[in-house]
Amino acid sequence: MRYALILAGGSGTRLWPLSRDVLPKQLIPAVGGRSLLEEAFVRLEGLVPVERRLVCAAERHRAAVLKVLPELARGAGAGRLDRYIGEPEGRDTLAALALSSALIAAEDPEAIVGVFTSDHVITPHETFRATMEKAYSLVESSPELLVTFGVEPDRPSTGFGYLELAEPIGAAGGGARKVSRFREKPDLATAESFVAAGPERYLWNSGMFVWRAARFLELVRRYEPELAAAIDGIAQRAGEPGFAAALAAAYPGFKKLSVDFGVMERASKDPEAGIAAIKLDARWLDIGSWPAYGSLLSEDASGNATSGATALAECSGTIAVSAEQGHLVACLGCEDLVVVHTADATLVCPRSRADELKKLYGIVSGMEGGRYR
Repeated sequence: MRYALILAGGSGTRLWPLSRDVLPKQLIPAVGGRSLLEEAFVRLEGLVPVERRLVCAAERHRAAVLKVLPELARGAGAGRLDRYIGEPEGRDTLAALALSSALIAAEDPEAIVGVFTSDHVITPHETFRATMEKAYSLVESSPELLVTFGVEPDRPSTGFGYLELAEPIGAAGGGARKVSRFREKPDLATAESFVAAGPERYLWNSGMFVWRAARFLELVRRYEPELAAAIDGIAQRAGEPGFAAALAAAYPGFKKLSVDFGVMERASKDPEAGIAAIKLDARWLDIGSWPAYGSLLSEDASGNATSGATALAECSGTIAVSAEQGHLVACLGCEDLVVVHTADATLVCPRSRADELKKLYGIVSGMEGGRYR
């Protein structure tokens, strides 16, 4: 059967101070009053039944997620599968996907799992669902394949990974192409060369996948046997009283490794493995920075984007956000700035340096015992 797994464990540090450890970016109202996580859940309507949609996120966010997605707490179905998979701590995407895939496979050994992000805006939904339908069908007909999705670059971005494409999969591939290599975030000159080569050669890596859970776990065992053995032992205890304790004890010992480095990059070079990419012909927006968030807001003739109580005069290209009711953010003569106010913190930075906020977050997260995290 088909399953859908939404990854919602990101910290969203580049959207500080709106995104915090207690309320990360995927839970912040962003699209028509809905959070990005709710939007990701709704996108799956008609593709995967509600009872086979799962979320993997931090255990400490369980209550907050179930508040916006109460469906996860209802109709979990037969067996031991908890539709909220809570990580004791973040160990990057490989551990999250290995754990989730193992738990799903224990429930359904033939499960085909779509892995979806919770921090992207993808429209129209119909195009998204049509593309995912192709991927599920491809894996159903070719269960050895891991399928990923590429987005045509509109600029030479150094913030995204790239898929290097090879020959078409075949007549039954629905336009899928073989991935010859995963290219992690490049420098500007390399990114420019990728864009110049065209979308028939390079696409942005969307971070979404479809695979047979058992096949993915087979490759984890091949490339990261220690992690696989630990995950297998934990998954066998799912539904038992000691499951949470076993997970909490083992998880901190897992090395931090992305699925791209841990499995996908290796599989692209492995003659016994196969990775296919399907182009996502939809508007795809990664809400990972303030300029991206600003694109969701209404923009005036001078390119200013605002939210909340704001007043701008003689400004251009400025993002101004007031997240505290009754607090006015006023800007005069500002050009290409980001100004964000919350109840306990205010950010001011050049728009061009918004992607560097992790530098600042490293400082503020240690202040007053982590109060500003």
